[in-house]
Parts: sequence; C-alpha cells; structure tokens
Amino acid sequence: MDKKEKKHVAIIGAGIIGVSTAVWLLRQGIAVTLIDRNRPGSDKSASFGNACILAAVSVTPVTGPGLVSKSPKMLLDPNFPLFLRWSYLPKLTPWLLKYLSHANEKDTRRIAAGLAPLTSDTVEQHKALAQGTAAEAWVKDTHYSFVYPTREDYEADRFIWSLRKQAGFDPQILQGDEAHEFEPNLSRDFKCLAMLPDHGYIRDPGAYIADLAQEVERLGGRILKANMEDFVLRDGRVHSIVTDEGTIECTHAVLATGAWSRSLSQKLGLSVPLETERGYHVEYSAPENGPSSPLMLTSGKFVAMPMAKGLRCAGVLEFGGLQAGASEAPLKLMRKKVRETFPKLSFKEESTWLGHRPAPSDSLPLIGEIRKSGIFTGFGHHHIGLTAGPKTGRILAGLITGQNQATDLTPYDPGRF
Repeated sequence: MDKKEKKHVAIIGAGIIGVSTAVWLLRQGIAVTLIDRNRPGSDKSASFGNACILAAVSVTPVTGPGLVSKSPKMLLDPNFPLFLRWSYLPKLTPWLLKYLSHANEKDTRRIAAGLAPLTSDTVEQHKALAQGTAAEAWVKDTHYSFVYPTREDYEADRFIWSLRKQAGFDPQILQGDEAHEFEPNLSRDFKCLAMLPDHGYIRDPGAYIADLAQEVERLGGRILKANMEDFVLRDGRVHSIVTDEGTIECTHAVLATGAWSRSLSQKLGLSVPLETERGYHVEYSAPENGPSSPLMLTSGKFVAMPMAKGLRCAGVLEFGGLQAGASEAPLKLMRKKVRETFPKLSFKEESTWLGHRPAPSDSLPLIGEIRKSGIFTGFGHHHIGLTAGPKTGRILAGLITGQNQATDLTPYDPGRF
C-alpha cells in the first residue's frame, strides 16, 4: 500500500477550516474523520453567522497604534462598537494586557504582513475549494466598499489604508453624487465610499459549510457528531482521539475548534493566550431599500451584506467570554446604525445571532504542527476565519502530505507563545 494511503487524519472542528482541510486531504486520497459536537453549518458555529464577505483587504488588526489611549473612551461611549461585560474583566485582564501590548506601529505592520498571505487570494481559494461541488453556487464575485461620512473621515484612516495599499488594495474613492449613484439607498449623511473590486462573498455561509461537508462524505470521509475529550500520544506522536462517542485511531490530527481551542491545546502542553471576541449579526428578511453590494459601515465597524436570505449586518466587538448570553447593547447599536445608514430600509422580519471569534493576543492564527506530534493547529483567525479558511485548510493538508509550502509559516508557529 502506498505510504500516503496509510494516513488517517482526525479533524476536530467542522467549521470552514475543518471542512476545507478535510476536502483538500480527501482529494489527495487521505482518509479523514471530521469531528464536531454540532452538525456542519449549524447556527451554533462561528462559520454560520459571520459577515459573509471574502475580505481580501482584511490585513489590519484591531490593535492599531493609539488603541491603548483611546480604548477607555471607546468602552464608555454607547455609540462606539466596542463592548465589555465588566464582570468578565478580572478574567480577561491577563490576556488583554498582552493584546494591548501590540497596539503600536511596529507590531501592527508585522501583523499585517502576516495576515496578507492568508487573505489576499481568498476568492481564488474558495472557488478552487468549491469547484465541482454543490457549494460552488454560494461563492460570488463582488466589489466591497467602506462607507465614510466624509473624505476627511477616510483620510483619518490613512495609516490603515497605507497598510492595505502595501498589500495591493488601492480603493477607488467615490464622493457625493457619485457615491449615491453607486449606492442609491445610502443616507445623504454618508458622502464618501472607498470601493475595492476583486472581492467575493458567500451567499449563505451555513449552507456553504453544509454543502462542503456533503462533499467530504461523497469523497469517502466520515463525519462524526461527538464531543472531543482528549488526545492519546505514544512516544510523543498522536495515536488516537478520545470522544464521548468512542476512540478514533489516527496518524495525524488537526485542531480547528476556533474560540474553544485553548483548553484542548492545553492538553498538548500549549499555553495559548486566546480569548473570544464576541460578534453579532442582525438579519432582515425580505429587505427593500438596503445596500446593493457589501458595505463596511466604518461608523459601526460592521458589514451590511445582501445575501440569499436577506440583509445581514454583522460585526461589532464585545469581550464577555464563552458562557454568557447575548447582550442587548451591541444589537441596539447595530440597529441604530442601520437606520442611520439606510433610512428607507423596510423588511418583513428580524433575527439576531451571537458568535465567538478566536482571538490570540498577537492577532495572528496558529497554523502548524505542535512539536513533532502529528497534531496540527488551525485556529485563531480573529475576523478572517471565512476569508482565510480554504487557504489555511490547503496549507494544513500540504503539511500533512509533505508538500513544500509557498507561504512562510513562521508568523503562525503554534509554539511561539
């Protein structure tokens, strides 16, 4: 038997990174078991409720220069899209201090350089992943625009845009009547659009993940609904995965459990400073007089996205841990900003959602092998999980099958902490 065919990879986590890794491996003839406590595409996963945009331009972290001095005012301003459950602050503080230590120009440039290789070709990566599958119908090309009240507000973001331009993204600036011809339903209070071509979006990310999971099964992969409990290593290498549905022998494993990855990585001797950035969406069914294309509303730090089921407005940032339920303040702010931006918007029904972004303290994901254990990490993608999922899955599949990597993986080393 060919050596390659003897491999069996257990992938823990059936979000975009887990299913992408599974598809790339199965296409190379590698046996795969995909494990998750929820069905793929479930509304309980972060991959279900994201902003849907394939944000090639997303190379800048939240921790830009000046965040330390600005953050107290931001947290106390009910009109700013940063929220904190104050009861969670004592637990959050050790991570938060590490996180804020990167809020300087040198680290921001370093992080942006690390994110760019994962995001810049996202549309191409999604199309290659979905090609020939039912998931292909969900991937669409689009332009992507950042909405500002004035040209001066755009200019105030010059440092962020300089990093984006270094990554190859130079926007077309539309002002006044030109901006409103482009987006007719936009309030006249917003007079400037920074428009970027060559982006994409997923019309329904839950259905997209579910269709990719069907492709996993069609290619011969096994999908197991189970809770991951532990790893079994022999002589320093993974031998099996213990779940509440039984033990699965494997030659390799991939840990792709997003914001829930910290406790599992601790079982492997990794102490990863990882928190959850809680994100929200409000979705409007049967909308009229909304946006015609994806818009980043810079005043609210969330994306307004026309999609298959209606208009989804997704984003905002809240620190509050994995256990607490949804807060009303972020949803209230999003509704307010939507009304301000699209004053003539009408819709039939509204639904809301809360999800968890996995946030390492240095804003870079963990992609690579843990020592020589045969266990690989694929988590910590902050706001770029959907965007970078297929590229990350392809990298992990390449590492497992021994392919040379075109991408420098040093910034994502899982042992860097």
